[in-house]
Amino acid sequence: MTINRLGNNTAYADLMAFQRQTEAIALVAERLGWDQETMMPRGAAEQRSEEMAAMEGVLHARRTDPRIADWLGQADAPDAEGQAQLRAIRRNHARMTKVPSDLAQELARVTSRAQGIWAECRAREDVAGFLPTLREVIDLRQREADCLAQGGDRYDALLDDYEPGATADSIGRMFDAMRPRLVALRSAVLDKVGPEPMAGVFPEAAQMRMARDLATAFGYDWSRGRMDQAVHPFSSGSGSDSRITTRVVETDPFNCFYSTIHEVGHSSYELGIDPDYAMTPIGRGVSMGVHESQSRIYENQLGRSRAFTGWMHGQMVDRFDDYAIGSAEEFYRVVNRVQPGFIRTEADEVHYNLHIMMRFDLERALVSGDLGVGDLEAAWNDRFAADFGWVVQRPSQGMLQDVHWSVGLFGYFPTYTLGNVYAGCLHKALKAAVPTLDDQLAQGDTSAATGWLRENLQRHGGLRTPHETVAHACGFEPTEGPLLDYLEAKFGDLYGL
Repeated sequence: MTINRLGNNTAYADLMAFQRQTEAIALVAERLGWDQETMMPRGAAEQRSEEMAAMEGVLHARRTDPRIADWLGQADAPDAEGQAQLRAIRRNHARMTKVPSDLAQELARVTSRAQGIWAECRAREDVAGFLPTLREVIDLRQREADCLAQGGDRYDALLDDYEPGATADSIGRMFDAMRPRLVALRSAVLDKVGPEPMAGVFPEAAQMRMARDLATAFGYDWSRGRMDQAVHPFSSGSGSDSRITTRVVETDPFNCFYSTIHEVGHSSYELGIDPDYAMTPIGRGVSMGVHESQSRIYENQLGRSRAFTGWMHGQMVDRFDDYAIGSAEEFYRVVNRVQPGFIRTEADEVHYNLHIMMRFDLERALVSGDLGVGDLEAAWNDRFAADFGWVVQRPSQGMLQDVHWSVGLFGYFPTYTLGNVYAGCLHKALKAAVPTLDDQLAQGDTSAATGWLRENLQRHGGLRTPHETVAHACGFEPTEGPLLDYLEAKFGDLYGL
């Protein structure tokens, strides 16, 4: 028995040593992606696509190495953490071995190149110029989905990359449960007269200074991160290096401020994971739905709260000469103004999930082949008019606004709403655990809130499944109810419903 135990422990140790090297290489590849979106010279795009393909080839070879199956067959996990490591390795190995190396490399090559093409076409409002690249990306992702699904549902196979255990049917049922209350709330709010949008010009340098201070207020660790600008804000990295980006529109400082807070939520999750898990399979956020729960609770339930916007109002008065909102309460109303709009990332909390539901339906149809790429623009515009009552005027307001499809992230969009649902549950539990939450937020102090999230959710990384992660933090099973209750209470109060 002792000899067998030693052999099993040796297999586990060998497997984990191998995985740490794989995770380190993956982080290097991720940093290449960060550089591409922030600092890489434009002329390097073609070379970068080859670099990304080469990195993917190395990673695919490691993730499908035959020794992994042998180690998994022999390894004996020493504890619950070890069991979680083996579960994650087994799942990833099973998925990776279904996808040929040449397909994985071609996906990396094409999506790296496609990102730059999307950005250029978006700037030119050029759908026709982007369609050939989008067709290529979708074709490759369909082929990958067929490998993964092995006769099952393509979309489920892709969704599982971002939210393990979720299916299109389960997401669809959740959306069907949410839609009536969201539509009713929107209708009631839009019948009321809301505040006028904030007007003025807010210089880039001043916005970036305040964005940096907002990141600091939310506990961002600058010794392990940095902030840059990107066309589409994102965060990147893990362990001791997790970076954020934002963007600046000089007539709309909220774009910069809330993009920053959102990405700090993502990055703080990665930086908050137990350092003992670093460069292991459970040393990352467990799913994109759980990841989005962190970015959305930072941005919305905390960052757009009456208490925190009261503190922000004082910051705006001190920093911007062109600022003309007289009271903290008026500022709170403007920050949370409900207004139909084209851009998902700028949508208010009432409309946001309706944007996601539309994209979910469209991308399912694209992946299944029921919607042709050439018909996407018309389908988008028709659906947007039906759902929001506005006519899309230009492609950057429509199908070219988001980066996701250009880089092949089919199955990612529904995790935004799942993240909102999780955030609603976490906020309910947080308020019960920290009764003085609003008093602290009113001072610009988020430490009790972010500390609670770090202790109860973030530090555990991938130790549990996504659903279990949220349930453990909240103390109850997650459902859409707390989010919808929060939205109805908040906007009912704001609009006198």
